[in-house]
Amino acid sequence: MTIQHQARKRFGQNFLVDQQIIAQIVSAIGPSADDNLIEIGPGTAAITEHLIERCPSMKVVELDRDLVSYLTEKFVAYPDFSIFSGDALKTDFAQFHNGRQMRLVGNLPYNISTPLLFHLIKVRELIQDMHFMLQLEVVERLGAVPGNKTYGRLSVMVQYHCRVMSLIPVPPESFRPAPKVQSAIVRLKPHSKKPCVAENEELLSQLVSHSFQQRRKTLRNCLKPYAGHLDSAAEEIDLSRRAEQLSVAEFVTLSNHIHHSMTRAK
Repeated sequence: MTIQHQARKRFGQNFLVDQQIIAQIVSAIGPSADDNLIEIGPGTAAITEHLIERCPSMKVVELDRDLVSYLTEKFVAYPDFSIFSGDALKTDFAQFHNGRQMRLVGNLPYNISTPLLFHLIKVRELIQDMHFMLQLEVVERLGAVPGNKTYGRLSVMVQYHCRVMSLIPVPPESFRPAPKVQSAIVRLKPHSKKPCVAENEELLSQLVSHSFQQRRKTLRNCLKPYAGHLDSAAEEIDLSRRAEQLSVAEFVTLSNHIHHSMTRAK
């Protein structure tokens, strides 16, 4: 069954057509029949048709209603295959857990990739791993180290929760229509045991967000809302530095000091 589907710009659709790249992606994922496999944005099923052969009970989340109809018909011979029609950003992925760790895959729309990653991190404890096609710039940000201009909020928060592995570069000509940017496959594997632990993860998230809002300012200037709780932190963390100079572990240390100070002040 073939489909002539016009990619829709409002959905950020760029369909993968390079069979060699597709084979590499499927190999990197390594799906098996027992996996709780969920694909986000299957599109015209370029990857799906290979995944479903190994995991017939896989699920997909697709926003485009025309593609939902196409996928329903294409995989009618797979009774355990499930399609969820809707926006991945509004989808409660915890519903797919059912006592089994989820494996998430997808060629993510580049216009929603960052908010979608933060959305998925909320259910990280239910996820075994994630394999996503992303804009190369986003993959570089995910794995960036302190001092690198691409290092920012996304780098810190994803690395705090996950191990980041850049796997396969994907050129524009591998898609239809060809995007104007380079792409790459990234593997995100939630830590079974975090290298460093924030005692208040919501506070950590807020601190990191504040710290990178004005990258050129020092931490002390960026963290004025917490001014009354910075003294003990300053004994370990030089607050005259900029956010881009702090490691994930240092952000956790900073967060824990402020958390302790706020707790004592209650």
